[in-house]
Amino acid sequence: MATAHISAKMKVLKSINVDAIEGCRVNVKRLAPDDGFQLAEVLAKKSDNQQMFYYVHYVDFNKRLDEWVPESRLDIATIQPPPKKEDKKLQGAAAHKSADADRPRKHPGGRKRKFSEHGEAASQAAASEATEQTDEPEAPVAPSSGSMIPKSSGAVHAPDPHNVVTRMKNIELIEMGRHRMRPWYFAPYPEVLTTNPVMYICEFCLVWNRSPTSYRRHKAKCTWRHPPGNEIYRKGSLSFFEVDGRKNRPYSQNICLLAKLFLDHKTLYFDTDPFLFYIMTENDAAGCHLLGYFSKEKESAEEYNVACILTLPCYQRMGYGRLLIEFSYELSKVEGKTGSPEKPLSDLGLLSYRAYWSETIVGVLRKKREPISVNEIAEITSIKPDDIISTLYHLNIVKYYKGLSCIVLTEELLKSHDRAMGKRKVAIDPTCLQFQPIDWARRGAW
Repeated sequence: MATAHISAKMKVLKSINVDAIEGCRVNVKRLAPDDGFQLAEVLAKKSDNQQMFYYVHYVDFNKRLDEWVPESRLDIATIQPPPKKEDKKLQGAAAHKSADADRPRKHPGGRKRKFSEHGEAASQAAASEATEQTDEPEAPVAPSSGSMIPKSSGAVHAPDPHNVVTRMKNIELIEMGRHRMRPWYFAPYPEVLTTNPVMYICEFCLVWNRSPTSYRRHKAKCTWRHPPGNEIYRKGSLSFFEVDGRKNRPYSQNICLLAKLFLDHKTLYFDTDPFLFYIMTENDAAGCHLLGYFSKEKESAEEYNVACILTLPCYQRMGYGRLLIEFSYELSKVEGKTGSPEKPLSDLGLLSYRAYWSETIVGVLRKKREPISVNEIAEITSIKPDDIISTLYHLNIVKYYKGLSCIVLTEELLKSHDRAMGKRKVAIDPTCLQFQPIDWARRGAW
């Protein structure tokens, strides 16, 4: 029995052909500390004339953990052949039907915008002929009209799981100011930049360069020391700038490309006119250094107050993500509206928003001794009622008593809230906000 089992396995291995392993699944040896094996899908391969390397995606793990691994880390005996063409057709048909069912309805009225579900691959192909940027940012080339699919809101979109090109990281490392960061996802930068070990980005104007020499020359000539637009908030060394996507297209497009390196669901890079960008910076004698940003639509039928939100990885776990979220709701309070982030949220974004909603809602409930409704909490916090209800159920504090819904704040929850508030180092001061909301519906062409 054992001999027959081994011979059958050898026949399978021969039929797969180890030299053409793309599409297969195989166990990959993890590095320290556990040194175990994890099932992964092989997406591509390359050779450095000494050994073969494979680009693998770990099954059931986020794509930011994808990596190139040497052949020595593959357990060849566990190779699973790729699905047959018939299976792929069935999966593709099911996915297409699901996408049609989930596709939002057309945006009611307003300005038409261009969005592409496959913008990453088309953009990279169009930008492959582009040359290195020098003084002015070069706007990415939009994909052909044949691939344009209008969406009701266009900053985020579930990526195509079958597009191998966009599933692979194409930038190894970026240098921005005094930091070097390793990208998490694909971004449609010109192909000429993907062949270099490091891509250099000016931290003030966000222009990208191929080599350290051109980067040094650019920094010597660059006169920018802060983002374009109006500074609407400053307290201490922290500032927020409001940037109009129509008035400052090159900067807006470049920050969208930068964000795509760390946001898997982002697909809008070309038409930035319908968006406002709020840039958070830390100021010193050298200038205003980019910490993160969020964007929002000038007119949102769904009343979204955030389209995309990002804190650069080198500034994460410092409380800046919460500051961006808090600032977006402070703007909603000035506008007299309730707001919600555009869906779908990334895994890290969902954790950040749930933490903010929980702390804010529990803080309101602790101050209110008399009965309070969900709508009253929404008026105080500018958080949408749907988000408030989902947060209350997530905290498991909604109880039923004699047919009525009651909110019960447990001792454990209050202690957790005190610990979270004690960790906060900075918060948005509404008195430092200089913001005048604009009715974009009356502006016509913006």
